[in-house]
Amino acid sequence: MQKRTLGQGLEVSALGFGAMGMSQSYGPGPDRDANIALLRAAVERGVTFIDTAEVYGPFVNEELVGEALCPVRDQVVIATKFGFDIAADGRQNGVNSRPEHIRQVADASLKRLGTGHIDLYYQHRVDPDVPIEDVAGAVKELIEAGKVKHFGMSEAAAGTVRRAHAVQPVTALQNEYSLWWRRPEAEIIPMCAELGIGLVPYSPLGKGFLTGAIDASTAFTDGDIRATIPRFDAAARQANQALVDLLSTVAARKNATVAQIALAWLLAQQPWIVPIPGTRRLSRLEENLGAADVELTAADLAEIEAAAAKIEVQGARYPEHLERMTNR
Repeated sequence: MQKRTLGQGLEVSALGFGAMGMSQSYGPGPDRDANIALLRAAVERGVTFIDTAEVYGPFVNEELVGEALCPVRDQVVIATKFGFDIAADGRQNGVNSRPEHIRQVADASLKRLGTGHIDLYYQHRVDPDVPIEDVAGAVKELIEAGKVKHFGMSEAAAGTVRRAHAVQPVTALQNEYSLWWRRPEAEIIPMCAELGIGLVPYSPLGKGFLTGAIDASTAFTDGDIRATIPRFDAAARQANQALVDLLSTVAARKNATVAQIALAWLLAQQPWIVPIPGTRRLSRLEENLGAADVELTAADLAEIEAAAAKIEVQGARYPEHLERMTNR
């Protein structure tokens, strides 16, 4: 697996692994042992960058990742996140990035992960009631104490990132980014280039839509978050099929899959972009990793850009209450 460097010299595999879906959002999945086996298979295939968060589950995803990676801890970069107020019973009470809370949840995450340090610690969502300088200062203290190696942020506005970066250099931003969600191109990507911050796209396959496996007739299972997302209602899926058709055309010429072209497009945008596709199947893992070997030429990229510019993606990416938590 090729390597890439995020901010502050943090080297990771060109493609990471997002573990969220193993514990939530996509309905019932494989059992714990199968998920552990898949995480270890990812590492065996060269993945060195694994993403989790306290809120996934909540709590159980960190425990899963910690158990799976314990035998190979020195080979991997573990990223997790803070920023939500989560009761002991798992009930979520909004955001919370008060410094004392950050210190408490960092210790809890370390325990669940079974490790002495967190390689990359993201603020999951900005807390509008806590100055971002205080948040960055709290993470800076954790870095000085050896509990955290690098500071990250997720779905924050560019101005907020700049203020945080002035207190504690930001290593990476985790934002949704793909051919069907390109908002980071306006301000986030130019800022990352200016400040030397890496970008970690989550949902790089559009929550599965950019694999070509979902169409207007797809029925989502109970517990699948996509059933609540406007972009996944049947009419939007039918309209957005044009984007999949575009990727399919390029994939056929490149002897690749639709998902591989979607990921290869992201990799071609900047050398410090590291997507973190998630899956619960070995076949999809191997397919995703194959994207690193797909070379898109300048002509390929120009073709995709010209065709994509004519497609207006339909439907909001989140329900309104979740979208309000971003870009602030």
